[in-house]
Amino acid sequence: MCIHHLQLYSFPNLFLTFAPQKFIIMKTITIEGQIRTDFGKTATRQLRSEEKVPGVIYGGAKEINFSAPVTAFKSIIYTPDFMLAEINVNGGSYKCVLKDMQFDKVSDKLIHVDFLELVGNKKVSVSIPLKFTGIPAGVKEGGKLAVKMKALKVKALPEHLMEHIEVDLTELKLNENVRVQDVKVENMEVLNSPRIPIASVAVTRQLKQEEAAPGKVETPGDAKVAADPKGKAAPEPKGKGAPEAKAESAPAKK
Repeated sequence: MCIHHLQLYSFPNLFLTFAPQKFIIMKTITIEGQIRTDFGKTATRQLRSEEKVPGVIYGGAKEINFSAPVTAFKSIIYTPDFMLAEINVNGGSYKCVLKDMQFDKVSDKLIHVDFLELVGNKKVSVSIPLKFTGIPAGVKEGGKLAVKMKALKVKALPEHLMEHIEVDLTELKLNENVRVQDVKVENMEVLNSPRIPIASVAVTRQLKQEEAAPGKVETPGDAKVAADPKGKAAPEPKGKGAPEAKAESAPAKK
């Protein structure tokens, strides 16, 4: 028996679905909404006073305006993960991806959401997070990993969407970059510029200092210069320990 949905008890409205053909587990959040029949500022204020958020579903056979409690969107809004949304409105069910969201400029509260309906034979453009694996060779040599992109924008059919794109950094050496063009994903068109760096390993200051200071044998001249912090040779000693200066002979009287 094939399991299509697995309920997660920690998130009652979050379950897992298996994408067709590739059997990739996709997180899916369920949102229970109501059709909106009233529009305008007055109707919108009324919704927000009831702790509800207006939204729209587009991309399918028809555009659907709906509303849902603000708490229903938290799992998909406040997360770096990519997931699907199954929105149930008046007996209809719509599989979607989040496309846009608006927040109040003063209170920073969510005030509107846009969803794109997934249609089987229609490609969609989405941003999918990158998941880096492996320890770069440059890091093992003392370098520091710098991540410059956290997601790629791709175009694909709904059945080929995935939660993340894996990028193996094992072979990344010091002063090298992994660029967009180096990431190979099946059944997806990457929309980012191919030359943009995704991650690199930089030489640290400590490693530069170690490379710039090879072993050095100290000579007597070096020791004399080191005796003076300003780099000048130490003055000759005076007093009893100093060698006696030869007296100059007085000129003969004529």
